[in-house]
Amino acid sequence: MENILQIAEQNQQKARNIIRDTRLIEIWQSIGAEPQLVGSLKTGLLMKHRDIDFHIYSAPLTVSDSFAAMTRLAENPGIVQIQYGNLLDTEEKCIEWHAYYRDSDKQLWQIDMIHILKGSAYDGYFEKMAERITAVLTPETREAILRLKYETPDTEKIIGVEYYQAVIRDGIRNYTDFTIWRKQHPVTGIVKWIP
Repeated sequence: MENILQIAEQNQQKARNIIRDTRLIEIWQSIGAEPQLVGSLKTGLLMKHRDIDFHIYSAPLTVSDSFAAMTRLAENPGIVQIQYGNLLDTEEKCIEWHAYYRDSDKQLWQIDMIHILKGSAYDGYFEKMAERITAVLTPETREAILRLKYETPDTEKIIGVEYYQAVIRDGIRNYTDFTIWRKQHPVTGIVKWIP
């Protein structure tokens, strides 16, 4: 287990270094936005899937401001690709950005930045989810989640909340049972679960 905990800690440190190197927080603040770390890095459950998640709040939220922030982020030589999605006309009221950062070890990291209209339906929701997951984690459930993430094949795409529900809510402790659990609990959209 020590090896898994070490890998998790090393990857979490690398992720924090990337946030500092890109100046992501300062860049979004420079347009008057409020960036909030969410997801597995926030909960201390980042394992081997190199993914950093931010929800960023603005009021008003304009496409031009969002592009201005991303233009500055793109100037960092580590950023090698950016994807854009406009969901402002949906319930989510957001602009999705996915930036890809190549670190000094030539590993590719995905940075998901969801730029959300302040006061809309999902304002603060995933921050609350991360806080609750962190609050209810025990050393045993943390170890179980990290092990399941470690044992997940790199080709498999699984969202973090699937692991958290399976382990925290339903007591799943091994990858075989987790595979069965996933078949019984298919994800069909945004998962609205808070422990």
